[in-house]
Amino acid sequence: MPKYNTIDEYIDAQAHPQAELLRDLRKAILEAVPDATETFNYGVPAFSLVKNGKGEQQIMIGAFKNHVGIYPHPTTIVKYEKELSKYKKGKGSIQFPLNEPIPSKLIVKMIKYRKKCIQSELQ
Repeated sequence: MPKYNTIDEYIDAQAHPQAELLRDLRKAILEAVPDATETFNYGVPAFSLVKNGKGEQQIMIGAFKNHVGIYPHPTTIVKYEKELSKYKKGKGSIQFPLNEPIPSKLIVKMIKYRKKCIQSELQ
């Protein structure tokens, strides 16, 4: 797996339409949490939702052959289960097909929800 120095490098290295969809995911994440810190986790782009956020305090995104994925945390997926019903999901992941736009408004709601959960855990 190649090592990337920036999220821009990671996205630019992806095929089309994966790169475009990743840009849309990134934009939605940063709309929800403008001060999120961009980093890498497990070799994929990650966004720390709180200062120095680790693991479960991050949202990760990734490009794959047949989809792009987001990893918003299992509790977030459960909370938005109904709205996510048309997408393939794992315990902590959601797969978005390459032939459909990213549901940006839903992503923004999910990320804001996850940040609220993290903040309440930190108190």
